Amino acid sequence: MRKIVLSILGLVLIALSIYAATLLINSKNTKKPKPEKVVKTVFTTIAKNSSVPIIISAHGNVVAKRRVELYAEVQGVFKKGNKFFKEGESYNQGETIIRIDASEYKASVQSAKSNLYNLITSIMPDLRLDYPGIFDKWQAYLNAFDMNATTPVFPEMVSEKEKYFISGRGLLTNYYNVKNLEQRLAKYRISAPFKGVLTEVLVNEGTLVRTGQKLGEFINIDVYELEVSIPKTYSDLLKIGESVNLINLNKTDEYKGVVTRINGNVDQASQTIKAFIEIKNESLKEGMYLEAKLNAKQEENAIEVNRGLLLESDQIFVVRDTILDVIDVKPIYFSDKTVILKDVPDGVTIVSKPVVGAYAGMLVKKIDDNLENTND
Repeated sequence: MRKIVLSILGLVLIALSIYAATLLINSKNTKKPKPEKVVKTVFTTIAKNSSVPIIISAHGNVVAKRRVELYAEVQGVFKKGNKFFKEGESYNQGETIIRIDASEYKASVQSAKSNLYNLITSIMPDLRLDYPGIFDKWQAYLNAFDMNATTPVFPEMVSEKEKYFISGRGLLTNYYNVKNLEQRLAKYRISAPFKGVLTEVLVNEGTLVRTGQKLGEFINIDVYELEVSIPKTYSDLLKIGESVNLINLNKTDEYKGVVTRINGNVDQASQTIKAFIEIKNESLKEGMYLEAKLNAKQEENAIEVNRGLLLESDQIFVVRDTILDVIDVKPIYFSDKTVILKDVPDGVTIVSKPVVGAYAGMLVKKIDDNLENTND
């Protein structure tokens, strides 16, 4: 009985094996489903050649057009003035910025002026006797002589005898010696050459200032300049007096500027030329970063498209019915986001937005980009 059961189980196992093998063989012969055709949707527009402005984008930092570095030409102790010598302090034209203690030197100037006064006084009796015609003008000069004021200019000497007499008594030598001392005395006071603000301070009040030492920096805050570098190709298209639009780094504020200077020298490394743009605006500060848009020229019979549409082989995608194709183009100028192209036929349907994985011969569905923008 046992043998009969084992035989039956063996037959069942064999039958199951044959059935499983048959299923495996049949599964290999199952037909694979045909892939569906993928039709990508692309945005298109109709090419229309026109006059396209070439706008050169340039960047730079704003600097004050008028600036003065303050240096000491004399030595002495820095005296306290009416205003603190600190960064950001403003001064009007002619107002004292720095005053150096000149009491000792001023005494020597007064001594020289006193000697000159005494010398003029000593010749007055001789003038009265020998040159009565010129006595009155020298007497008037002597009466106007003020020890606390700048030495007045000598009266005009019209005759040779007068020149010989005045020079022979040593008056001219003493006079120019006094004027020289007065010129040096004026260097103990540094006044503002224009209305402006201190932007750099290198000394404190009460410190000893030495000859040739830099004390600070003073700028005018009414007029600024922006130095930008432009390609040599377009340097001859820019003109002095041309208006320029400028915008700050955050794209929040816009300014107007004017091209005032163009360097005639080409930078050999970058093949660019420096242009200087003058800007007047109360909200500007030195060191601000601005972007300038310079109108270089108008390119005729051209179109402007996204830079991502231009292929490495200087081609762009076009749509012929429902098939992608490529045409050769001539790039003229590249900006940060766009490129100006020539040799694009009028009326051809071009792809207006980049398509991932696009290739010539791809089946596509067109959407007019102009209509899409209108719906938005």
